[in-house]
Amino acid sequence: MQHQQQASNHKHRKMNPQKVVISENLTEALATAVAECEHDRTFILVDETTERCCLPVVSDMDFVHGAQVIVIGATDSHKTLESLAHVWEALGEGGGTRHSLLINIGGGMVTDLGGFAASTFKRGINYINIPTTLLSMVDASVGGKTGINFRGLKNEIGVFSNASTVILDTTFLKTLDAENICSGYAEMLKHGLISNEEMWAELMNFDLAQPDLGQLQTMVADSVAVKQRIVTEDPLEQGIRKALNLGHTIGHAFESFALSHNGDSPLCEKPILHGYAVAYGLIGELYLSTVKTGFPSDKMHQTVSFIKEHYGKMAITCDDYPTLLELMTHDKKNVAGTINFTLLGGIGDIRINQTASKEDIYEALDFYREC
Repeated sequence: MQHQQQASNHKHRKMNPQKVVISENLTEALATAVAECEHDRTFILVDETTERCCLPVVSDMDFVHGAQVIVIGATDSHKTLESLAHVWEALGEGGGTRHSLLINIGGGMVTDLGGFAASTFKRGINYINIPTTLLSMVDASVGGKTGINFRGLKNEIGVFSNASTVILDTTFLKTLDAENICSGYAEMLKHGLISNEEMWAELMNFDLAQPDLGQLQTMVADSVAVKQRIVTEDPLEQGIRKALNLGHTIGHAFESFALSHNGDSPLCEKPILHGYAVAYGLIGELYLSTVKTGFPSDKMHQTVSFIKEHYGKMAITCDDYPTLLELMTHDKKNVAGTINFTLLGGIGDIRINQTASKEDIYEALDFYREC
């Protein structure tokens, strides 16, 4: 036992600290972040969308001149081994060394894949995340999880590795459509549910249809603070960090199902955004929380109504239940083949490592379809 504890502590020491900057001046924030990373060459990773919409915002900055830009395909369908190999090849062909720096500018797909590429190239180079979507600001870019999808499974391959700095600048939110705002907001809703009633109530009362970006910036800072507090306490997801998986066991199954059935079913004409999958997962897992751990039914129904109003519903049938259940068995929180859930006894009352039977899960999926 002593040896195991020492090994665990050693792993914790290897996680470099991560600096999160809520920026009101992107030029100053990025200049400081770059200066704090000794580097011989600078690379910038974007996808086809952020190359067009977001790269121009930083292209005139002095310290970006001379940086080599690497472009990958947009959307989660490109969060693949092929895209990862393309980034590795570009770093190598561009003369990258273990002292080089990678700046990831994009949504969660870019920060996840870019972080993984940086963490594995030459056994690890420094990287900076500049998330450009609400989802990546409050979720993907903070906390050190990096990776790619593999064999149709979400984030199947990856490592824990912190960015040197994460710069959050809500100026980029002006480039987002309503669907992407909603996607990120689902993770904020999750943070409210695992935090306190005051935060949850503010999220429930926010006008998501016509968002006030000034108010949203303050809410983003609060949301990131929730995640940072939990990640700092449990960087390698040995315990309380599993709270951040609320909505994700069922949600990832929906997301992987849509990704693998993309285009071959009238029910899944395209992949769904991660936040929408999380919102749908919250419906099922709040139902499980109500029947298994005593979550108040009034707050469950209020949250479900909010999700229905803003996120609609992904069409599934009873025939899809076995496939969804199979996808849940691949969740990384599972132990010895048992599907593990994070549930709630109330808002902020986190119950990790909860199990549910096949019948329980099918009931939750019934509730999702019928609610």
